[in-house]
This record gives sequence, C-alpha cells and structure tokens, in this order.
Amino acid sequence: MSSEQKKIIFSGIQPTGTFTLGNYLGALQNWVKLQDEYRCIYCVVDLHSLTVRQEPKELRENTLSALALLLAVGIDPSKSVLFVQSHQPAHAELNWILNCFVPYGELTRMTQFKDKSAVHQDNINSGLFTYPVLMAADILLYGTDLVPVGADQKQHLELSRNTAIRFNNIYGDLFTVPEPYISKEVGRVMSLQDPSKKMSKSDTNAKSYISVLDKPEAIVKKFKSAVTDSGSEITFGEGKDGINNLLTIYSAVTGLSVAEAESRFAGKGYGDFKLAVGQAVAEHLRPIQEEYARVAADKAYLEQVYKAGAQRAGEMSRRILQKTYKKVGLLV
Repeated sequence: MSSEQKKIIFSGIQPTGTFTLGNYLGALQNWVKLQDEYRCIYCVVDLHSLTVRQEPKELRENTLSALALLLAVGIDPSKSVLFVQSHQPAHAELNWILNCFVPYGELTRMTQFKDKSAVHQDNINSGLFTYPVLMAADILLYGTDLVPVGADQKQHLELSRNTAIRFNNIYGDLFTVPEPYISKEVGRVMSLQDPSKKMSKSDTNAKSYISVLDKPEAIVKKFKSAVTDSGSEITFGEGKDGINNLLTIYSAVTGLSVAEAESRFAGKGYGDFKLAVGQAVAEHLRPIQEEYARVAADKAYLEQVYKAGAQRAGEMSRRILQKTYKKVGLLV
C-alpha cells in the first residue's frame, strides 16, 4: 500500500517536562508501531502548554527535549511527519475559525477544564477553556482518519468530531470526521503511590511516577516503595490495584503475558517482585536513555528535523486551510 493510500493518524504531546513511563507505555511505544501501517503526523504541542504559565527558557528547553525523546523512542522522521506545533501557523489560524463554530455550552461540558481550573485557580484563562478547539484544529488540518486517545481525551475527540460534522453540514464536505484509535495492548499505567490514579508527571509526590530519564537506581528505589496491598500472592485480581499495576508494567516491558508473569513469581514475596519490576523497567529504558543523550546533544540534527517536519506539515495543512478560508468567504 502506498503512503498516499494509508489512513492518517495525528497525535501530539505537550513539552511539560520529561515523559513518564505511563506516557511511554500508554502512548509513545504504540506511536512507534503505528508508523509502518499508517501515515503518522506527530507533534510537540507547545501552544497547548501555554494554558499553564511557563518559564520561557524552560519551555524552549522542554520542547527540544520532547523532540529528542520522541526520536529516541523510535519515531522516524523519514516515516512520520514530526514537528513543533508553533512552527506551523495554520493550527492557530484554523483554531480561530473553528472557535466561531463551537457553541459555548459544548465547551462548558469539558471535564478537563473543570479539573484544571480547580488546580490552577490563580490562572483560569480563556485558553484553558477553549484549548479543545485548538486540539480540533490540530486534528482536522490534516484530514486525520484516526486519533490515538486515552479515556481522558475521548471527550475532546468527540468535540472535534462534532465540529467537523457541524462545519460540513453548513458548507459541504471538507473535514474528515476522525475516529478514535484505542490500543488494547497496554492497560493504563497507574501511580506507584496511589494506584487508583493514573501515573502523572504533575503529581506532587515524585515517588508516584517513573520518568523515562530517571537513573536506574532511582527507578528501582521507586518500585521498591510502590504501594501494593495487604495480601501476599502475586496475582491479578479485584482489590489488588497496586499488584495489578505492577503486573501490567512488568508484562509491558518484558513481553510476557500477565499470566506468565504470575507464574514466574508464584510463591515469591512482594519485595522480590517489586525489585524485579524495577530492574526490568530500568533495563528496558536503558537504550532509550542512551539514544536520548546522543540525540539531545546534536542540536544541529534536532533543528534539521523540526524544520523539515514543519515544512512537510505546512504542505499538508495549507490545502485544507485554504479550502476552509474559501468555504467561509474569506478573500484568498
């Protein structure tokens, strides 16, 4: 199948610090696999990060770091379009037009706005309220067929779909209505200190998450302190959120099934199991960390990648943006 016949996938990630093990196992690992089957467009969504006040120098460093880490995990710029969102002005331009087609009431129902407003009460800005529209612009600019989503992003994808359908009903078919792509390969990676919550780099307790760039000894130490339960058997089951989480992670980094992992640790204690999970994760991340160190040090290569990616993204997005301008009556 030629690249032109393949379905298009779009996904983005914010440059708000180093990615967690949850980001890697839940999304990035799958992004790498998708490259052979789909036309993939991957974006460091730096504009989205501005909904929370950023220190400018740190944001620039985090953006380059995010780009380097995407390359280190296996995103191949010869297979995929990889670029920085702010380097492609079409995203902001389409965002404004789509803002005029999204009802206020639809945005008020976005649960993430409510959640983030509660956390950032000193900066409840309009960008935080309308950033799902920018997300819709990100997706619709490229004729995206499929969007990899987790449970926390399904509502935003639904807004993108509604916006595309609403616009098409008024002006005729233009936007592809995107469908969710949900990988069933890896379960959600949860906090090591509170396995009822998703692992997050915004957690105030650094022991709760593993950074992809954590040193091996730090990884092992965090897993040794991971919350489990009052039982003793290493089995996947109800009421065993901590052990379930560790089994999921161990399975993901070793390639063993959960059942095989259970058999491997039959009769062993939680301490031995947690140590083994930490060691397996550290070993799995070692080549990624080594490649990241190499790529991050090569600033000329990173610049070459993001400039080439922005050019390719521009060639793809310009067509839809121009058609949108014509549809709504702008002079082009």
